[in-house]
Amino acid sequence: MSITMTERAADHVRSYIEKRGKGIGLRLAVRTTGCSGMAYVLEFADEVAANDEVFEHNDIKVVVDQKSLAYLDGTELDFAKEGLNEGFKFNNPNVKDECGCGESFNV
Repeated sequence: MSITMTERAADHVRSYIEKRGKGIGLRLAVRTTGCSGMAYVLEFADEVAANDEVFEHNDIKVVVDQKSLAYLDGTELDFAKEGLNEGFKFNNPNVKDECGCGESFNV
């Protein structure tokens, strides 16, 4: 099982951790919501719980709980700027369908 992060995404997270002044990386999870069933949740990670898996890329840790990992295995986290919009992109091979607004997915 693995989660990867592009260099561009790692640079973005690193910059925010430096501005924030604390943190070990990024916590990635899923929650039940939206019109397709699940949505990604991103937060800064300050610690690792006993049931977490930790993946490290470009010196940034990605912390994922065991329940979410089943839906996120193989995901690549990227960061993109398109015109005036910018944000994280999730290249998740487990996704079977996404809603029209792009906020939720199902597996």
